[in-house]
Amino acid sequence: MTSQIALPLIPAGAGEPSSIVIGSGNRAVAEALAAPASWPFRTAILHGPPRAGKSLFARWFAAQQAGEAIDDAETLDETAIFHRWNRAQESGIPLLLVVGGGGWDIALPDLRSRMGAALQLEIGPPDDALATDLMLSHAAQRGLVLGEGAPAYLVPRMERSYAAIEKIVGEIDRLSLERQVPATLSVWRDALEAVQGPDQGRLL
Repeated sequence: MTSQIALPLIPAGAGEPSSIVIGSGNRAVAEALAAPASWPFRTAILHGPPRAGKSLFARWFAAQQAGEAIDDAETLDETAIFHRWNRAQESGIPLLLVVGGGGWDIALPDLRSRMGAALQLEIGPPDDALATDLMLSHAAQRGLVLGEGAPAYLVPRMERSYAAIEKIVGEIDRLSLERQVPATLSVWRDALEAVQGPDQGRLL
C-alpha cells in the first residue's frame, strides 16, 4: 500500500512534485528520516538510483526542521563535510547526507571512517504498486490524463526504474500534445517504443 508524505513549507517549482510517493522501495527510508534520534552518531547517508526522490526526501527532512540536509554530498569538499559531521556531534542536530547514483569514494581517511559508522539508507527499485502511483503522480503534476488502464498496460512492459517512469510519462504527454489527441493505447505504445525501443512498445 502506498501513501503520500507532504513537503510543507517549501512550495514546489514548475514541474516539481509537492509530495513524495511512498511504497515498498522507499518506505524504510521515510521511516528512518522520521526518527533521526535513533541514528548512530546523528548521521545518515541516503543512496539511491537517479530520479528516485533523494533530493525530495532531503527537502522534506529539512522542512520538518529535523536536522541539516546536504544534497550531492560527494561533490563537496571533504574537509567541509568533516566539519559538518563534527558540528552535528557537538550540537546534537542530525545530519543527512545525500549521495548521487554514482556513489561516494571518500579519500579523507577520517571522514571515511565516520561515514562508515553512519546509518546507510538505500532507496530500492519500485514494485508494481509504487510504479503505478509514481506514474499517476507524474501525470498529475503535468495535468495529464493518462486514460483508463494506462498503468496496467505500461507497468508490466516498462523498465522498472524511477527514471524510466518519469521519462515515459513525459513522452506520453509530449505525444498527446503534439498529436492533439487523448492519451490512449496508441500513445502509450508509441511512448514505450520511443523510450525503450520497438520491442517493448509492441509487446502484447
